Amino acid sequence: MSEEHQKKSFSVPAHIAIIMDGNGRWAKRRGLPRNAGHKQGAKAFENICDYCQKIGVKYVTAYAFSTENWKRPQSEVDAIMELLRSYLKEASKQAKRNVRLLFLGDRKPLASDLQQLMESAERESEKNTGITVCVALNYGGRAEIAHSARELAQMAARGELDPDSIDERLFERHLYTAGIPDPDLLIRPSGELRLSNFLLWQLAYTEFVFQDVLWPDFTPAHLDQAIAQYAKRNRRFGGI
Repeated sequence: MSEEHQKKSFSVPAHIAIIMDGNGRWAKRRGLPRNAGHKQGAKAFENICDYCQKIGVKYVTAYAFSTENWKRPQSEVDAIMELLRSYLKEASKQAKRNVRLLFLGDRKPLASDLQQLMESAERESEKNTGITVCVALNYGGRAEIAHSARELAQMAARGELDPDSIDERLFERHLYTAGIPDPDLLIRPSGELRLSNFLLWQLAYTEFVFQDVLWPDFTPAHLDQAIAQYAKRNRRFGGI
């Protein structure tokens, strides 16, 4: 644990969201195929999740594959899915480390074996009491909001719900993140300054930190720097 983190340990956010960006550029700068960047990015993800657990973060939500990423070359999509498959096949290691795994997004377009592995990983880790790692896969913030609205509309159409009873809390119960607190801190490396359709509902009062480092090079020291920035913020949530 770094000296800077020890100084800031009192202000560690409970929930950190991360847009894991820059894998392709990392590989290109080294003359490597984009798939090599995704492989290195996966290692960075595991390293950061381990560190988050050590310093007391309760939730990490990582943007792994968006609903728009299907537009990428098929070879790249296949490589990302194979990395996910490998990660899931070793999910028992997460269980042994008391990690709870959750997956956010629309699973239907994914291969059936991946869906089964995801369900198995969630089931095997559901009683773990350590850090909760949420992997956003085939996820889009707008699609998630539409999903919640559609479920509530169907309930109203069946006469199970009075439309006038719909409020923010009820709407949140039908999001992919139901039961998970909103992120305190969003980190986006790679120098990009946008949300890219990530957690549009949940980030309403989240603190943002953008860093000019590509995700495969992201280290616990970078996380400490982001937390140090977060610690200086005055979170008023609309108050004074």
